[in-house]
Amino acid sequence: MSVILRPAVTSDLNKILEIVNHSILHTTANYSYDVQTIEVQTKWFEDKKFKNLPIIVAELDGEVVGFGSYGQFREKIGYQYTIEHSVYVVDNIIGKGIGSKLLTELIRLAKEQGYHVMIGAIDADNAGSIAFHEKFGFAATGTIREVGYKFDHWLDLVFMQLILK
Repeated sequence: MSVILRPAVTSDLNKILEIVNHSILHTTANYSYDVQTIEVQTKWFEDKKFKNLPIIVAELDGEVVGFGSYGQFREKIGYQYTIEHSVYVVDNIIGKGIGSKLLTELIRLAKEQGYHVMIGAIDADNAGSIAFHEKFGFAATGTIREVGYKFDHWLDLVFMQLILK
């Protein structure tokens, strides 16, 4: 299995959109209800590029099978060294190391850009994602109870952080 990580380009947006929309429709990894449009995904892409924030894709046999990115945790100036990341991998590839490659690269880029803390906000029922983050040294720092609502039930959100050195 030969995986290539590279910066995302505009032609990747349809595949990124497909991955995001699958997550919206079928998981609690994304608390949105409605599928996104290509226009929304394009604006997201352009905003990231304008702010010099990375979007990387994982390519397997010429097909995008995952992506990762990060953005400002909060907009107030005091949070300028803290980012929140996202990693998405297509269902049939989860557990094959693609997410690890993406997160490793995001951590490297964040350090290179001078960030101090990386945050992950994870649905509390997603034990796989919590364990995945723990392998990278992320520590659970708190759970916010019943802050999300999707699929007819309340969702708890776990915050995990990695202090970048």
